[in-house]
Amino acid sequence: MFGTEAIDLARIQFAFTVSFHIVFPAITIGLASYLAVLEGLWLKTRDDTYRNLYHFWSRIFAVNFGMGVVSGIVMAYQFGTHWSGFSAFSGSITGPLLTYEVLTAFFLEAGFLGVMLFGWDRVGRGLHFFATCMVAVGTIVSMFWILASNSWMQTPQGHEIIEGVVVPVDWFRVVFNPSFPYRLAHMALAAFLSTALFVAASAAWLLLGGRDAPEVRKMLSMALGMLVVIAPLQAVVGDLHGLNTLEHQPAKIAAIEGHWDNSGGEPTPLILFGWPDMAREETRHKLEIPALGSLLLRHSLEEQVPALKEFPPEDRPNATLVFWSFRLMVGLGILMILLGGLGGYLRRRGRVYGCRPFLRFALWMGPAGLVALLAGWFTTEVGRQPWVVYGLLRTQEAASSHGVLHLSLSLAAFVVVYLAVFGSGVAYMLRLVHQGPRGVDASPSGDSGQADAPARRLPAADHATL
Repeated sequence: MFGTEAIDLARIQFAFTVSFHIVFPAITIGLASYLAVLEGLWLKTRDDTYRNLYHFWSRIFAVNFGMGVVSGIVMAYQFGTHWSGFSAFSGSITGPLLTYEVLTAFFLEAGFLGVMLFGWDRVGRGLHFFATCMVAVGTIVSMFWILASNSWMQTPQGHEIIEGVVVPVDWFRVVFNPSFPYRLAHMALAAFLSTALFVAASAAWLLLGGRDAPEVRKMLSMALGMLVVIAPLQAVVGDLHGLNTLEHQPAKIAAIEGHWDNSGGEPTPLILFGWPDMAREETRHKLEIPALGSLLLRHSLEEQVPALKEFPPEDRPNATLVFWSFRLMVGLGILMILLGGLGGYLRRRGRVYGCRPFLRFALWMGPAGLVALLAGWFTTEVGRQPWVVYGLLRTQEAASSHGVLHLSLSLAAFVVVYLAVFGSGVAYMLRLVHQGPRGVDASPSGDSGQADAPARRLPAADHATL
């Protein structure tokens, strides 16, 4: 396929499927917690605004949850079909961790999801709220185990290698490996940010369409409140995560910085923009700030940051991709902080619900959380290359022995099926967003009044709005 090798196609296919999958759990995690907060506030205040919002977002949650489950199953199969070397080498660790996720998180979610979606007027209020909270807890637990497995691949410990196979000797150290706390916190905050931006964009869309209502205002207010707190906190956690990566994966940091050479003994500059050229071993057309790289990463004006030339060429990640994916993530993060700050300012001025330029900004920032999440994952996973299990198993050794033709056909099939299936699901979710919560007119003129009765619904959506 256009000169691409089989290993490259296997990586592209896994990247494609994981990119589709990760956006759905991220929204699921955030929406589950949001629904728990909404129902708790309704139980406390008996304000029907919270109840209407709960019913509205529970429909979107149901669709998103289903797509997350389906896309996750496909990924699990790829470990055996395309990455048999990885499964054989580290299955004794990754297998149990994924099993723990099923036995704890998935069973918890599946056990209470039906009560949450179908039991609003069939069980007591306390039991229904408990079910919603358990679903929210289940999403967090699922994230815990998945991040434990992936973090072990980044910073492996608590194992021995016996006859070429990883054998766990200390499960506490396996789970709580050096990068796990930082990556867990970073991912959780990313999920909450992605959801807050989605909710804010939905409210902005309705307000820009002239569909003002207490529910819409509450959506925007709660989302902006989340952004004001979480966006700056994410920057702090990201900095701590970067320092941890510097300690355990210095080649990744060198690629992120586009930094090639430490000759001269000068403190490392921060390269804002440029083009890392892997063939020429330099960053071309760079715009840099002297010594700032050392200050940010070493907290010193004397110590240098590791350079790519300190590592053999075969151990260097793709600096071009890592360099720009990291900057995309950081750039969007800055815009998130700006959006939250502007929202807080306009709220104090009493103009947040009527300032159309701000609402357009919030609307366009709707997908920013998910784009930043994907950029962060690309930075993490591509920056780990050429290792699947860092320092222990190379990507080339982890792949199954499939040919280019087989992988080309399977990749093409995945692209077609995913765009059709998940494209339809996303379109349906956006249609639900367009309808708005109960009580919000379906048109600016207010003459339809059918926002709570869409023409077609999923079965779960019908029961969720009772």
